[in-house]
Amino acid sequence: MKQTKKLKFVIPKYALFALKKIKEKGFEAYIVGGCTRDLFMGKEPSDWDIATDARPEQTQAVFKEQNVKTFYENDFGTVGVVFPKNNIVEITTYRSESTYSDYRHPDKVVWSKHIEEDLKRRDFTINAIAISPISKDKFEIIDLFNGLADIKNRIIRTVGKPEERFSEDFLRMMRAVRFENTLGKGWKIEENTEKAIIKYSHLLEKSSKERIRDELTKIIMSENAAQGIETLRKTGLLNHIMPELEKGFGVKQNKHHIYDCYKHNLECLNYTAKKDLNFHIKMAALLHDVGKPTTKKGAGENATFYNHEIVGAKMAEKMLNRLKFPKKDVDKIVNLVRYHLFYYNVDEVGESSVRRLIRKAGTENMEDLLQLRMADRIGSGCPKAEPYKLRHLKYMIEKVSKDPISVKMLKINGNDIMQILKTEPGPKIGQFLDILLEEVLKDPKNNTKKYLTEKLLELSRLNNEELIKLTHKAKKEIDKIEVKQDQMTKERYWVT
Repeated sequence: MKQTKKLKFVIPKYALFALKKIKEKGFEAYIVGGCTRDLFMGKEPSDWDIATDARPEQTQAVFKEQNVKTFYENDFGTVGVVFPKNNIVEITTYRSESTYSDYRHPDKVVWSKHIEEDLKRRDFTINAIAISPISKDKFEIIDLFNGLADIKNRIIRTVGKPEERFSEDFLRMMRAVRFENTLGKGWKIEENTEKAIIKYSHLLEKSSKERIRDELTKIIMSENAAQGIETLRKTGLLNHIMPELEKGFGVKQNKHHIYDCYKHNLECLNYTAKKDLNFHIKMAALLHDVGKPTTKKGAGENATFYNHEIVGAKMAEKMLNRLKFPKKDVDKIVNLVRYHLFYYNVDEVGESSVRRLIRKAGTENMEDLLQLRMADRIGSGCPKAEPYKLRHLKYMIEKVSKDPISVKMLKINGNDIMQILKTEPGPKIGQFLDILLEEVLKDPKNNTKKYLTEKLLELSRLNNEELIKLTHKAKKEIDKIEVKQDQMTKERYWVT
């Protein structure tokens, strides 16, 4: 159905330029796909796609005349047109339907001369709308499958029969779930589309692990990540992505939790999504207790899950590797799962224990680990966001991670002093260093070899009594500074 409407769309000049130049050569050109959907939703598209009846070589010829760089590195008719600031418009030749033996790529690419044929092969109605500017605020709209109505009503529906669309590419089942949870509030998968997903969910395994990984990542990074994972479970898809996670469904915990293992993991993920934390924390929140069903002993409020963090880390590593996540991501997430259960009570755990935790988990991972611990606490149903002992642990981590106030901070050392003064080792060397350290703490700009050497020569002319007096004074000042710094750190974390 073609129609003409006045629309207030903001389309970048480079995309309009691409449309204009193709049309000037007598070809058709329409903005299609996700960018059209986003425009009707009032969102700013992140990329721009154009469909045309021009063949790839003809498209390239159009922009060669304009001295605009293009690239064509696929078998599906998509030419990339590169504009300044690395803005890229992808221009694809109309294609008609074909069979998909590998459930991803058409067996044969058949060019078409009609935009209608091209739209018929697309996945969902909301992505099967084509628009083309006629004037500044007037557009031709082609909406064969009532995609505009589905956008208005927030419905995810396949183009034509869902069985046919999914049989072309089974990953579209995950895309439906992803769209439901990333397009905004109130979106729902249409009933027949959902039934088809449930029916064919087992065929997701025919899709590449890398593509499944990418869709899963987009779901986890969305604000509705927990609901997205739950939809994957309800439709049967999760069992073919992370079956280990689904095994926690219905597995009750103990008196410290109000949710079962699976629900607890989702609540933890939900916390990290609302806080907009990084991917590693979000994935670790989802997987941190994946080892509990395997390690559960006993029942009721006294059930135990000894070593579930160790078992869970191994399981998480296997799952993430299976989904082809990069090694650096796997290592980071597995580390968080492994050490999420650290023990800390203010009056029981000292600096040495905190140092051991930092040494095992890594200084660079401590903030993420604390965020995961917070998610774990909230996900247990506890209303208090940051209890005193977690604030105290943050204080302890900062305290033990800081370089101590020490003469090692100085740009001069004991050997330098002996060479400058041409003297032997003795107590005076330590006294000189303490006094010089006080000088630097009073004014860090003094920490240069030139200044310290000049000051050292002054000190060398003092008698023993004067030197001892200055040393005692220096140590008192150093102690005061240490106490003051520690107090400032405590105040930052509201601990006593």
